[in-house]
Amino acid sequence: MLNSLSGRFLILTTIFVMLAEILIFVPSIARFREDYLLAHLERAQIASLALLADDMLNPDLEKELLENAGVFNVVLRRDEVRQLMLSSPMPYPISATFDLRDATAMTLIRDALVRLVDADQEVIRVIGAPVRDAGLLIEVTMDAVPLRTAMIDYGARILVLSAVISVITALMLFLAVRVFLVKPIKRVVGHMLNYAEAPEDSRRIITPGAGIRELREAETALQSLETELTQALRQKERLAQLGGAVSKISHDLRNILTSAQLFVDRIEGSDDPLVKRLAPKLVGSITRAVHLCESTLAFGKAEEPGPTLSRVQLAETVSDVIEAERLAVDNYDLSFAEDIPAMLTLRADAEQLYRVLSNLVRNARQAIVASGQPGEIAVSAREDADAWWIEVADTGPGLPPKAREHLFVAFQGGSRKGGTGLGLAISHELIRGHGGTLTLLHSGPDGSTFSICLPKGDGAL
Repeated sequence: MLNSLSGRFLILTTIFVMLAEILIFVPSIARFREDYLLAHLERAQIASLALLADDMLNPDLEKELLENAGVFNVVLRRDEVRQLMLSSPMPYPISATFDLRDATAMTLIRDALVRLVDADQEVIRVIGAPVRDAGLLIEVTMDAVPLRTAMIDYGARILVLSAVISVITALMLFLAVRVFLVKPIKRVVGHMLNYAEAPEDSRRIITPGAGIRELREAETALQSLETELTQALRQKERLAQLGGAVSKISHDLRNILTSAQLFVDRIEGSDDPLVKRLAPKLVGSITRAVHLCESTLAFGKAEEPGPTLSRVQLAETVSDVIEAERLAVDNYDLSFAEDIPAMLTLRADAEQLYRVLSNLVRNARQAIVASGQPGEIAVSAREDADAWWIEVADTGPGLPPKAREHLFVAFQGGSRKGGTGLGLAISHELIRGHGGTLTLLHSGPDGSTFSICLPKGDGAL
């Protein structure tokens, strides 16, 4: 019970209702004391009427009147004359006087609390205004013990009633919480457990149906989360299947390219000048293709190695990339620019850096050709005390908004129709493996600019 939401709510409700009743009890007991004293004043006034009718009273009758009024003496002031109407011996001296005519609420509360605490046998004097204006004031002396006893009895009844009210209220609230809050929450929890058993099953996604606005908002958020998770799991499964297929294709393609590499080695011995000039480029391309197939196989096994760092002449790498792209351009009006310091040497994995630059330049070339407009691709580099900086800029149409939103996400960041978005995702991962960053500096109708930062510090690598 203590560990359940409804159980704790029941206990807290009972406690809070009891606290509220206690706050009500204090002024209630003060009011009861005031009414008790006023009632004795009224009875004493009625008893004094017998004396007004007959100046001489039998002592036995006077005693009986005082006992019925519950007082020892009655003093009535009429016409500015203070007159002792009824009297009897007092067992104790008067210990306190209370004037009810001008008493404030705080005074009544304080006197009531003092009387509850004080258990001594005392005689008190009470002053009040006579009812129906039957004089200027009436004054009685009375025993304080019966007053305290009546106050305790009244307080006990109030506390018992408060306890009963608090328990009934708490039970009603308990049932209301069980129906309107706990059951809907258990329904949501049940849906979550059911969904967790088979998150790929879209039939298990929760359907919002709570009548309470806050719970319905929670169910709506949970529905959105489960929908995204189901889609992600399905995509993950498709990617796993695709990865298996790619691994098989890469394995066979590697064998084919290895055979092609052997034939190209034979071609290098040709006397044809054009063949001699193009054969090294072809050998380099096939070597990179074989390495890419081997890397794909390693990635499919989740064993892709980190970068093998070495000193790389950036100008040579950029020249190889641009030379390969020039062959792909053919006669299209597209120019290339290189602004690489001749002696700039950086520390990186040569093959991985080539793949990154090739992806960026190829994407720029394809975007410009697809636009049908002439353009330019420029690769520049610089260095400072902390890092090497490489920029690839083009004058193409720029990246669409969806591509910018999912720029480095595989299968979502494609910038052209038919593209998969793998190139930028792979490039981003390769640069991150170097401890660097690949960022999009600018993209708009006037072109796009990508920046590569490779840190110099060994710790960053």
